[in-house]
Amino acid sequence: MKKIRKAIIPAAGLGTRVLPATKAQAKEMLPILDKPAMQYLIEELVSSGITEILIITGRNKVSIENHFDVSYELEMQLEKKGKFEMLEEIDKISNMANIYYVRQKLPLGLGHAVLKAEAFVADEPFLVLLGDDIMYTADKKPVSLQLIEKYNELGKECSILGVQKVPKKDVNKYGIIEIEDHVDKNTFSVKNFIEKPDINEAPSEYAALGRYVLDPKIFKYLKNTKPGKSNEIQLTDAILDMLKHNNSLYAYEFDAIRYDTGDKLGLFKATVEFGLRNEELKDDIREYLKELGKKL
Repeated sequence: MKKIRKAIIPAAGLGTRVLPATKAQAKEMLPILDKPAMQYLIEELVSSGITEILIITGRNKVSIENHFDVSYELEMQLEKKGKFEMLEEIDKISNMANIYYVRQKLPLGLGHAVLKAEAFVADEPFLVLLGDDIMYTADKKPVSLQLIEKYNELGKECSILGVQKVPKKDVNKYGIIEIEDHVDKNTFSVKNFIEKPDINEAPSEYAALGRYVLDPKIFKYLKNTKPGKSNEIQLTDAILDMLKHNNSLYAYEFDAIRYDTGDKLGLFKATVEFGLRNEELKDDIREYLKELGKKL
């Protein structure tokens, strides 16, 4: 069984839920406190032992490449001013992983974006991280590492959906799994995977939330997937087709706090909560929130 060594991050979406902030800026580069969302994803992967990363970009996404590139002028100025701690942090960003880029020229769906990674992935199992989903795990294992270890534990070629329970009123916003059997407390074999079901027709409250391990056979099914709603090729459709052909599909309930940073409220919550965890700022932020609460 081949090891998981590579990850892809589809980042070509237009970010319409947080317009106008994303009119000329990549949604993945919107800051959560003092770091762009994309950096949290890269750090999660590096902490999970993954340093071969492909980012699927689109128009207006050049800032992603710039952020992870060397910035000679900035680094020279920081060195001149003796800001060596900040210089070390900036230098670390451009050296933390081998990051590659390919452009999705038209917004033809998540499945189409993943298909762009075929040459990079070749015949190896791989991780997919969605740019809207930022995970906080404190001193626990990063979510990507949780999925890698579960894949290794299962010990066979398969795909795994990272899932958590969502409120029943929200099941129509997500891809929801139908459980076939319980493997262990946090792992289920999947019978069906339904994209945005009606609330009363959802087979469970377990939603796929932005983390996947995919078998490389997915590319064969993506090539045969017909465009659906909005003329987009859906990853869910290809996963279902692969499941119908007796390829193993599991769901793993990961341990993390998940933030939907592609949503205005989710981005705000992430900024506040990461701020409250910041040693330098947490006391001032807590005091500010207390005073604000008195005024409301």
